[in-house]
Amino acid sequence: MGKYKVCVYAICKNESKFVSRWMDSMKEADVICVLDTGSEDGTPQQLRDLGAQVTEEVISPWRFDVARNHAMALLPEDADICVCTDLDEVFRPGWREKVEAAWAPEVQRMTYHYTWNFLPDGREGITFFSDKMHSRHGWSWVNPVHEVLQFSGGVPVVREAEGVFLEHHADHTKGRGQYLPLLELAVKEDPSNDRNTHYLGREYYFYGRWEESAAMLKRHLALPTATWADERCASMRLLAKDYLAMEMEGEAERWLLRAIGEAPHLREPWLDLAELACRKEDWAGVIWLTKRALDLVQCPRTYMTEASAWGEKPWDLASLGYYYQGQYELALEAAQKALTFAPDDPRIQKNVELIRERVTQA
Repeated sequence: MGKYKVCVYAICKNESKFVSRWMDSMKEADVICVLDTGSEDGTPQQLRDLGAQVTEEVISPWRFDVARNHAMALLPEDADICVCTDLDEVFRPGWREKVEAAWAPEVQRMTYHYTWNFLPDGREGITFFSDKMHSRHGWSWVNPVHEVLQFSGGVPVVREAEGVFLEHHADHTKGRGQYLPLLELAVKEDPSNDRNTHYLGREYYFYGRWEESAAMLKRHLALPTATWADERCASMRLLAKDYLAMEMEGEAERWLLRAIGEAPHLREPWLDLAELACRKEDWAGVIWLTKRALDLVQCPRTYMTEASAWGEKPWDLASLGYYYQGQYELALEAAQKALTFAPDDPRIQKNVELIRERVTQA
């Protein structure tokens, strides 16, 4: 037992392939509670065999917030620090000691570094600060999907757990078919929720329902609570993608210009417009836009961040701009820089070879 009683809780269904890895990662906790919501692959018994306290309950109709609240209720009343994770997530070793070092009796919530995905070459993809560590009482999960913690005691005291890293290793064989109806339900239940409205517009985009996506994203932008520039920018970028899919290039360009104006501190909208400039063969525009993106050196730690924008993408696009402008040496420098970020990308490898040949011939 450390300074504080640390308890992990989770929900799961048919996660047998992850049980051993997850339990090994969570074993630093004093108590591990799991709500199994209907596994048919032996997950509950595997968890019990490795020391978890498992309760089995089918949640019908399914909602993520209800399931997580039922899982939270399994925790001992005297828990000091509650840690919610999923079975496809793992902490880097030593997490508990760092959490305890950062915690204090007055703290009610903890943030930590979260890697949402990894690129094919093993590099981190989207990373941001997550906040699913909290005190035992006063908390509840809300929203049928993309659920979030809500505190009933006013504004919680939040502290960062420095050096704590949680990694998400997703099971890509699982579909996300339940997300769309749950998001539609979430927006129906609370039409003023800007985050869920953005998510629903994004989900319609994933399904190729361009007109519905555009309408929902515009609805998000019109909500008085939709004030976070990064998320507003994301809606505008998605609107541009919707209009490109509907072959309305001019409308797409207008939304990308608005996205840049909304969040000029983000590389992503500058690079979206650079891609559109590539499509229009506006190579001078590509060069200018990628330069503006590369002038931004502080990568925000939010879920909006795209790894490629802070890696190979601006250099890759710049190399095309320089090449088609006849500036072959600059094109080679940019392509080689892109390759340092994505050394296994065959297209960039080939571009470097082709541009090097052109430099030699010049």
